[in-house]
Amino acid sequence: MTATATWLKRKVRAVDPADFYTGIVAELYGPLKAVSQDPAPYAAFVQEAGAPALELGCGDGDPLLGLRRLGLDVEGVDSSADMLDRCRRRARAEGLDVTVHHQRMEALDLPRRYRAVFLAGPTFNLLPDDATALAALRGVRAHLAEGGTALVPLFVPSPTPAEQFGRVRTATADDGAELRVSVVSEERDESARTQTTLLRYERHHGGGSTVVDRPWTIHWHSREGFESLAATAGLTAVSVRDTTEATLQEYRLRSTD
Repeated sequence: MTATATWLKRKVRAVDPADFYTGIVAELYGPLKAVSQDPAPYAAFVQEAGAPALELGCGDGDPLLGLRRLGLDVEGVDSSADMLDRCRRRARAEGLDVTVHHQRMEALDLPRRYRAVFLAGPTFNLLPDDATALAALRGVRAHLAEGGTALVPLFVPSPTPAEQFGRVRTATADDGAELRVSVVSEERDESARTQTTLLRYERHHGGGSTVVDRPWTIHWHSREGFESLAATAGLTAVSVRDTTEATLQEYRLRSTD
């Protein structure tokens, strides 16, 4: 194992995956994100499956706030208090009422049951191993109302192209600070089905700078493996759809009871 790989693994052990979107990463997330989630397909899902609905991993509010603008009864949950603070600020600025909960996906304990539970994009892939994924699926099952449906998009990541290592993406903050993100290194473990990319986040303003390296772990599933986990959690896949993005599959799950 190379010195870089050893250092990366040490960094991974030191950072809980649920804490990735905190601190400077949460601050830089909005200005640096490449795309925003279109609320339309999730609105269609909620209207079909019924309300109330719950978005898992709602982050700073996309597409949750868009769904609230449409008047849909949708709540959100996320493991990052920093991202939820951003979501609440955005909601206040738009005059929207929004209910969000600070909980981990794998430790859900909410008072309501939901006709629709969904993730906007493959956020489920951020759960770092099968045990955590199974705990999350059990939580989904426990929070589905009778006849409810869960929507879980999944993907298998491709290795980062060599030419993207060290390439810096930049944005400017409202206060004029320069924001930067780049790929430092990457480790892929086919047996564990994980890919861990070390990302460098930077904020430069005047004479001050903040630089943080943070590992971003993606854990992928085969169709057979995911459906087996779902079955163990008391869920069955009623449909699996390939989206327009060739690598993304959307699973619709319902209780087996």
